[in-house]
Amino acid sequence: MRKIRIADFGVRIGGTVGIIVALALGTLAAPLAADAQQPAKVPRIGFLGPVTPSDFPHLDEGFRTGLREFGYVEGQTVAIEYRWAEGKAERLPDLATQLVGLKVDAIFAITSAAARAAKQATTTIPVVFVAVSDPVKYGLVASFARPGGNMTGLGHLTPEVNEKRMQLLMEAVPGVSRVAILWNPGEESHEEQLRDLAGAARTLGVQLRPVEVARPEELEGAFRTMSGVHAGALMVLASSMTHRHLGKIADLAIRHKLPGIMEFSEFAEAGGLMMYGPSYADMFRRAGNLVGKILKGAKPADLPVEQPTRFELHINLKTAKALGLNIPQSVLVRADQVIQ
Repeated sequence: MRKIRIADFGVRIGGTVGIIVALALGTLAAPLAADAQQPAKVPRIGFLGPVTPSDFPHLDEGFRTGLREFGYVEGQTVAIEYRWAEGKAERLPDLATQLVGLKVDAIFAITSAAARAAKQATTTIPVVFVAVSDPVKYGLVASFARPGGNMTGLGHLTPEVNEKRMQLLMEAVPGVSRVAILWNPGEESHEEQLRDLAGAARTLGVQLRPVEVARPEELEGAFRTMSGVHAGALMVLASSMTHRHLGKIADLAIRHKLPGIMEFSEFAEAGGLMMYGPSYADMFRRAGNLVGKILKGAKPADLPVEQPTRFELHINLKTAKALGLNIPQSVLVRADQVIQ
C-alpha cells in the first residue's frame, strides 16, 4: 500500500484553501468595484418662479445657458425642480418650502417676493435671486459687496432706470404734459417707485397721474380713468400681473391713444410703443453663472451682488404709426431693436 505523505496532503489542502481565499477576496472586492463605478451625484436646483413657464420662455433658456457655461446641462449633469406660483404671490412660501424639503443644492428665485419666500424657508441652502431692486433694504443680504448668509444674486437699479425710462418717453413724445403711471398697490416697491418718479417728473416738467390696478379685470376701467384725466402718455410699473397681461395693456394703450413704455421687451413685441430696461436674458444668464459657481463650491456670502450691465431700447414703429406719432431720429438711433 502506498503511503500518503503529509507533504502531499498539505499541497492538496493548500490548493483548496487558496481557492476558498481567492473566492472570498473576489466577493469582497466586487462591491468595492461596483461602488467605484457608481456615477457621481447629480446636483439639483430649485427654480422658484412667480408666474408660469410660458411667461419666461427665453429667460429660462438664459438661465440654462449660464449653467452650461459652468458645465451643468439640464437632464445630464444637473436636475432642475421647477415651482411656479402662476401669478399668485401667496403661493411662493409654500413652493419654497417644497424645494427645501427636496433638499435641493441651490435655489434660484425670481423677483423680490420669491427671494423673500426662499429666505424664510431656509438659512442654509444657497439662494441666487434676480430682479430684486434693493436686496439690502429687503434684508436679503448685508451689503452688495459682502452679502453674508446664504443669498446673493443680481439687483435691479430701479430708481435710475425708471428715471431714464420716463426721459426717453418724453423725448419720443414731445409736448406731453401728463403721464399716467399704471401701478399695483400690492407690490411693495411700487409706492417707492412713485416717489422716485415724482422727482423725475418735476425735473422734466410733467405731471404724474398714478392709476391703481391690482387685478387684470380692473385694466379697462383704469384706462378709462387715464383718458378722463387727459393723460398724454403711459408708464407701466413692472409686476407679475402686468407681465402676464402686457398684451392686453398694449391693446388698451393703442385703443386709448396712449403712447406707452414698460421695461419688458415683450411689451413692444405685443404692440406697446417702447420698452427700456435691463437685458433680462443677460441677467438670467449671469444668475446661471452664479449658481454654477456655487455648485462648484463657492459660498454665496463671498459672491458680491451684481448689477445689470446691458440695457435695451425697443421701439415699435407700427404702433407709432397707429398712434399718429413721428418718433424723433435722435431716439430711433439709440434703439437696439426697431419693430416695423
